[in-house]
Amino acid sequence: QVQLVESGGGSVQAGGSRRLSCAASGYTYAIYSIDCMGWFRQAPGKEREGEREWIASIYTGSGSTYYADSVKGRFTISQDNAENTLYLQMNSLKPEDSAMYYCAADPRPGYCSGGRVDLRYWGQGTQVTVSS
Repeated sequence: QVQLVESGGGSVQAGGSRRLSCAASGYTYAIYSIDCMGWFRQAPGKEREGEREWIASIYTGSGSTYYADSVKGRFTISQDNAENTLYLQMNSLKPEDSAMYYCAADPRPGYCSGGRVDLRYWGQGTQVTVSS
């Protein structure tokens, strides 16, 4: 079992930056079994799980990263394996980036591809609000 805790959310003006963190904890074996991690967001009014938007993924072994077109060039996903922490650096923020941001992780190969949202482990989310 793996627990994920996001932090770093808050309010920011359009054009600004914010860095989100996601700390993973749990059994060492479970943490090291994680194949990939990702960031997702859910805008206000889209509470159903299927309406979470995938925005970035990283494969923990290779470090390969993938981004949704909506954030490519503005957001950067990274990991600190020593600290078991995932990051999302968000630059050039826009009002439409306002959402609850979640990190997720999965030990099963391929679960971070194709924007799928049925990953095994999820954090509780952190709110980001971008004002114009």
